[in-house]
Amino acid sequence: MTTSPEKTDLMNAFAKQRELLLITVRGLGDAQAPRRTTVSELTLGGIVKHLAQGEETWAQIMVKGDGELPDGMLDMGQYRMAEGDTLAGLLERYALAARGTEAAVAGLPDLDRSVPLPRTPWSPPEPEYWSARRILLHLIRETAQHAGHADLIREALDGASTTAQR
Repeated sequence: MTTSPEKTDLMNAFAKQRELLLITVRGLGDAQAPRRTTVSELTLGGIVKHLAQGEETWAQIMVKGDGELPDGMLDMGQYRMAEGDTLAGLLERYALAARGTEAAVAGLPDLDRSVPLPRTPWSPPEPEYWSARRILLHLIRETAQHAGHADLIREALDGASTTAQR
């Protein structure tokens, strides 16, 4: 199956956002990854874990298209490193999730496929449907937003910034 220019462009934009996020954790160890450096509960390890979970979840929603709530989608533990989590392990999970998203998108004939969203406590009363394109754009936005958060957390941690580390 050939890849459309739109898929290629969006996946390249997504890869760039992932790359920017990964710069923020470059050179860190397990002692720094779970540290809070702002009033926010967010940590660098927690952000990587959340984004891995997000990609796993949304790829499943996009591929299955059954409207079922994927395991762990509402688990608030996805935002923090748990006992036994390592940054290396979370980064491995994130890379695997990225490959899963890439495979899911590559397997679609186009990005027009519409799927029902799972019911959540904040869902509107009527069923909601998103195209694969909208899911992909949501993931890109989510990654970009958290890459910005990660940059601030890293700068407060040790003065490093994504711009200086590029």
